[in-house]
Amino acid sequence: MQSSGSMTLSRQELLGIMIRLAIFGVVSYYGIKWVVDQMDPTKKQKAQAQKQAERLMNKIGIKGVKLTEYEMTIAALLIDPLGITVSWQDIGGLEDVIDEIKETVILPMKKRHLFRGSSLLQPPKGILLHGPPGCGKTMIAKAMAKEAGFRFINLQASTLTDKWYGESQKLAAAVFSLAIKIQPTIIFIDEVDSFLRSRASYDHEATAMMKAQFMSLWDGLITDNSCQVIVMGATNRPQDVDSAILRRMPTMFHIGMPDKGQRKKILELILCEEYLSEDMDLSTVAEETEGYSGSDLHELCRNGSVFRVKDYMKEQRESGEQEGDSAEDGLDMLRPLALSDLQNAKLKMDEAKRKRDGRMESNIGLD
Repeated sequence: MQSSGSMTLSRQELLGIMIRLAIFGVVSYYGIKWVVDQMDPTKKQKAQAQKQAERLMNKIGIKGVKLTEYEMTIAALLIDPLGITVSWQDIGGLEDVIDEIKETVILPMKKRHLFRGSSLLQPPKGILLHGPPGCGKTMIAKAMAKEAGFRFINLQASTLTDKWYGESQKLAAAVFSLAIKIQPTIIFIDEVDSFLRSRASYDHEATAMMKAQFMSLWDGLITDNSCQVIVMGATNRPQDVDSAILRRMPTMFHIGMPDKGQRKKILELILCEEYLSEDMDLSTVAEETEGYSGSDLHELCRNGSVFRVKDYMKEQRESGEQEGDSAEDGLDMLRPLALSDLQNAKLKMDEAKRKRDGRMESNIGLD
C-alpha cells in the first residue's frame, strides 16, 4: 500500500513538473519575443506604417479584407487612384507612346470581356518604362493607374529591407499577396535597376533569396490569366536590370528625350495658366533647349518666373513701399513672363551644368 501511494505521488509530481515546464516555456517565449520587439529599431516605423495603411484602406474603400502584419506594411505604400492628380492631359509630347499604352495595356484591362478565352490577348503582367531621367516615366505609370482604375502600390526597395533574417522574403511575399487581395493592382518599382539589378556571386545571401522569391511569386501571376496584377518598372539603366527580370517584362516602352515639337507642347502645358508677355515665343524656346528633358523644361520655367519676383522686389525697394499682405500683392502684382526670362534662366542652368560636369571630370581625373 505504501509503495502504491508513493508511486501515485511521484506521478503527481511528474505532472506538476510538466505543467511548470510548459508555463515556463510559454512565459519565456513571450518574454523573449517582447524583448526582441523592444530592441527592434524599426518598431516605431512599422507601427506608423500600419496606422497609415489602415487610413489608406478606408479612404480607398477596401473593406472586409484581412491583412497580415507584413501586408499592412506594404499597404502603407498604396496610392488611391482617385487621388492621383496626373492624367494623360498632363503629359506633353508623348502622344505616340500614350496611344500604344492605351491599345496594348489599358484596353485589355478595361474591356476584359473582349479578350476573354485567349491567353494571347491577355494584358501583359510585366511592363518596363525606360529612357533618360526626367522624361515622364513615373507620370505615365500614375496616369496609367488612374486611367485603368487600378490600385497603385509604389514599391520602394527600402521597404523590403529588414535587418532580421527571413523578414525580407516575408515582405516580398506580402507584396504579391496584398496585390492579389486588392486587385486590380499595379505594383510600380521606380529605379528598378537598383532593386532588381543583375545578380552576381558577391550578392548578399538574403538579397539573393529575396530576388529569387520575388521572381517566383511573379511567375505565379503570369500563369494566372484571371489575375489582374501588373508589375511595372521604370529605369534609365535597362542594361543593369537582371536578364531574368527583363524576360518577365516583355512589354517595353522607350520614353526618350523630347524633340523640338515635343518640347513646345511640354512648354505649352507648363505655361498654360501663366501670364505671358506678348514677346513670348515658345517655338524659339523649344529650339534653344535642345537636350532638355521634361523636368528640365519645368525647372527652366520655374527659374524664369523667379526673375519676375526679383524685379517686383527691386521696384518695391526703389519706390520705398512696404510689402503688405493684402490680396492685391502676389501674382497680380508681377509683370508677365517674358521670353528674356526663360533665356536668362537657360544661361543660368547651362552654367550650372558646365560647373557640375567640370567637377565630375576633375574627380574622375583624380581617381
